Amino acid sequence: QVQLVESGGGLVQTGSSLRLACVVSGRTFSGSAMGWFRQAPGKEREFVATISWNGGDTYYADSVKGRFTISRDNAKNTVYLQMNSLKPEDTAVYYCASRPYIASKRSYEYDYWGQGTQVTVSS
Repeated sequence: QVQLVESGGGLVQTGSSLRLACVVSGRTFSGSAMGWFRQAPGKEREFVATISWNGGDTYYADSVKGRFTISRDNAKNTVYLQMNSLKPEDTAVYYCASRPYIASKRSYEYDYWGQGTQVTVSS
């Protein structure tokens, strides 16, 4: 049984930083590309960042480029999302997802999802 468990969300002020983590079990993590997506109230889920199975490829949404960094530790079966200079518009539930090998910005290409972690940025 594949499980993805996110952690690290919370309530912070504008300009603060948070680091999200997603631990994967039940799947060969080293063969999995990982993605972070987010969904704000009343909006569709949107792509945030993705990383390939070996960390060689990373892609970001334009809205987070230069502020967010995705990374992975295959020894810990964990993917991270370092979020700096947070803005109120970053407020959302953040989800991690996995798919085989190749990084992707398309949510429908991911086959496993976590339950999400709430990030709230106050102004």
